[in-house]
Amino acid sequence: MSEVVIQVTNLQKHYGSVQAVRGVSFEVGEGEVFGLLGPNGAGKTSTVEILEGLRHADGGTVKVCGLDPERDSNRLKQQIGAVLQQTSLPDKIRVEEAIRLFAGFYDRRADTDALLDRFQLGEKRRAFYHQLSGGQKQRLALAMALVNDPRVLFLDEPTAGLDPQVRREIYAIIEELRQEKKTILITTHYIEEAERLCDRVAIVDHGQVIAHGTPKELKNRSEGTTRIEVRLGQPEADGTLRNLDAVADIHQFDGTYVLHSTSVPSTIVALVKHLEAEGNELQGLEIATPSLEDVFIELTGRRLRE
Repeated sequence: MSEVVIQVTNLQKHYGSVQAVRGVSFEVGEGEVFGLLGPNGAGKTSTVEILEGLRHADGGTVKVCGLDPERDSNRLKQQIGAVLQQTSLPDKIRVEEAIRLFAGFYDRRADTDALLDRFQLGEKRRAFYHQLSGGQKQRLALAMALVNDPRVLFLDEPTAGLDPQVRREIYAIIEELRQEKKTILITTHYIEEAERLCDRVAIVDHGQVIAHGTPKELKNRSEGTTRIEVRLGQPEADGTLRNLDAVADIHQFDGTYVLHSTSVPSTIVALVKHLEAEGNELQGLEIATPSLEDVFIELTGRRLRE
């Protein structure tokens, strides 16, 4: 790994009796896009807010650009940019006013007009914030996060709630920043986002890192198996489909059975024969190569977005 820019060791955070972060550890190198992937409530946002200096850690140590986010908060803010999970500005602030206001907080400032043009907001510079679409608001949030030309960029669920077209636009922007060798930490619960954007991923669940590595390394945990999703006319008894030929494991989610098979033809033939014998109906069948969600299912028995 190149120079370590973010270092997290045994991080802990609790809110009353709820332990949101339970000993999280990871490192992010210079110029790396690192993802924290997990369901809502997994502890991702708490971790990022501690790294940004917005929350106090209850245990462990963190360093960002060699600084303690809590003790060196003012110095750190000059070196980082952040897009929070929700960005809210006054309805009547104009786009150009907002970005210039943010620029005034920093010693080093990027060209705000160039930033607005880069994020396709040049024609909206005189528009009020409340007049922007959801995608335009998110592009403005990204522009404001880059106004100090930060060394490290934190993106907390940057595409949550956006439609697919806008999400692809945000992906393109992040990929540009990746080419510029920005160090980026992304939190997400979108599988495709982590696989497309991240050099390495830590899968987080219930406040703990349960697996980490490159997307390819993590998917190799399921090497030799293929995911088969099956929807049936009638539910099957627990364990029945597990005994089909070549089935390595099986999980059920809201009437859908997810099978991991070491031989798809053998499993499909066995499935069809079994359903014919039971008088059951095959209503849907999808076959796919393993994804990061398969890793999550194998580790937790749950879908990522549950």
